[in-house]
Amino acid sequence: MPVTDLYTVDGEAIVVSVHVQPGAGRSAVVGRHGAALKLRVAAPPLDGRANTAAAALLASSVDVPERNVTLVSGERSRLKRFRVTGAEPAELAGRLERVLEAAEEAPGPPGRHRGRRHGG
Repeated sequence: MPVTDLYTVDGEAIVVSVHVQPGAGRSAVVGRHGAALKLRVAAPPLDGRANTAAAALLASSVDVPERNVTLVSGERSRLKRFRVTGAEPAELAGRLERVLEAAEEAPGPPGRHRGRRHGG
């Protein structure tokens, strides 16, 4: 499935829709959550720590410096939008697609369907 519904192009950047689950056991990209990339972060949702952790995870996932990922909206929401720069938008989109593919192929706990939407 293409990732074009997860981001928009904004000049020399992409703006990625992200669903963040704070307070997880470990930080990881886990797949999709509707039209958003789902991230689990170990940081709690206190004092912006989960936002910082989500930005860092997104940056490392698409191989750009943390300074190139900025929160655009959703500071106090699980649904956030991050602006990502540091490469051409088409290259960033390709990296995002590879990250999503890797997350969806990763083995999960028994009985769980990682990266798939539930409810038909």
